[in-house]
Amino acid sequence: MIAKVGSKAPNLGVSKWVQGLPTNIDKEKDNVVFVEVFQVNCPGCFLYGIPQAIDIYNKYRKDGVTVLGIATAFEDFDKNTVENLELLLTKGETIGETLKALGQYGQLADGKKLPYKIPFPVGMDLLKKDDAPISQEKINEVIETNVPGFDSYNEQQKTDIIERVKQYLKSKEYAAQTFEQYSLRGTPSSILIDKKGVLRDVAFGQNNFLEENIKKLLSE
Repeated sequence: MIAKVGSKAPNLGVSKWVQGLPTNIDKEKDNVVFVEVFQVNCPGCFLYGIPQAIDIYNKYRKDGVTVLGIATAFEDFDKNTVENLELLLTKGETIGETLKALGQYGQLADGKKLPYKIPFPVGMDLLKKDDAPISQEKINEVIETNVPGFDSYNEQQKTDIIERVKQYLKSKEYAAQTFEQYSLRGTPSSILIDKKGVLRDVAFGQNNFLEENIKKLLSE
C-alpha cells in the first residue's frame, strides 16, 4: 500500500523499536502523529530535523501529539544500521558525515557525542534485500517521486536522468519499507497524520510549516 495524502496512513514498517515501547499509527488513535524520518549518517537530520522534532515533542506531547522517530536507510547501508542507531540512542555516539559535520559546527560533546538525548520512541525501518531486476516501472516510480516536471526536459536531459536513476537502483542494496511506502525523497523527512489516521502531509528537508500544520490538526 502506497501512502497518499488524504487517505488512511499505512502503518510504519519497523524491524525493531530501539527506544520506547512498540507502537504504530493504528495504536495512536485520537492523537496527531508526527513521524521524523532520518538516517544515522545524515548531518542535516541532526542539524535541523531531529532538533525540530524534539521541540515539537516538548511543546505538544501533553496536547495530543505523538512524536515518533524512524531511522531509515536508502544509501550508505554500511553506516545506516540498527547497530549504529543503538549506539546513537544509548550512548549518543555519532558516525560518518554526521560526526564530521556536527564537529565542524561545534555541536558535539566529548568530541563525538550528541549533547542531547532524543526523548521520543525511535524504531529502525524494515529493510529487505533488494535484488529484484530493475524494471521500467521502478525507474518511472523514482522519476515521478524525485524529478518534478520530467516531461518538460529535452530528450538528452531525460536520457541522462534515466541513466542516473538506473545507477542509483543498481547501487541500492536494500528496500526500506517506510521510506518507500511513503514515497520519501530523502532525509530528514516529516510525516504528519491527523487524529483519524489520515495522512495529511509529507515533507522533505527543513519544514518551516510543521508547527503551524500541527496546530491546525490539533484544532480539528
